[in-house]
Amino acid sequence: MGVYHGNDLKKPTGGKKRPHQKVKRKYWMGRYPTFTRLDNRDVRVHIRVRGGNYKIRLKRAAYANVIDPETNTARKVRILRVVETPANPHYARANIIVKGTIIETELGKAVVTSRPGQDGVINAVLIEKRSERPAG
Repeated sequence: MGVYHGNDLKKPTGGKKRPHQKVKRKYWMGRYPTFTRLDNRDVRVHIRVRGGNYKIRLKRAAYANVIDPETNTARKVRILRVVETPANPHYARANIIVKGTIIETELGKAVVTSRPGQDGVINAVLIEKRSERPAG
């Protein structure tokens, strides 16, 4: 079932309300959000979209491409946990990853800069390096 992204087809104010003249259009349809979750492996789904193109959705994520701004290098590292999600506090508890989510990786804390449900990949920028524990 599709999600309707059009307007309500009626005049909000002014004058007598009459039956609407517009009909719903297929190009107003949307889809449910992906809700990319943290898992032990990556799971991607290919979805056909308008125009015959394909969109890759990341359903489950284990790895992220993290850029270290100090050294200007990128590495594919494992995601350890979801720390915080400014978009919705409940997302962090449910381990849902969206753009802006702060994740804990093997390198340290990073903020997600890509849209996993739209791009099919998690890109992030390192904001706090992980402190090394002294051995002994």
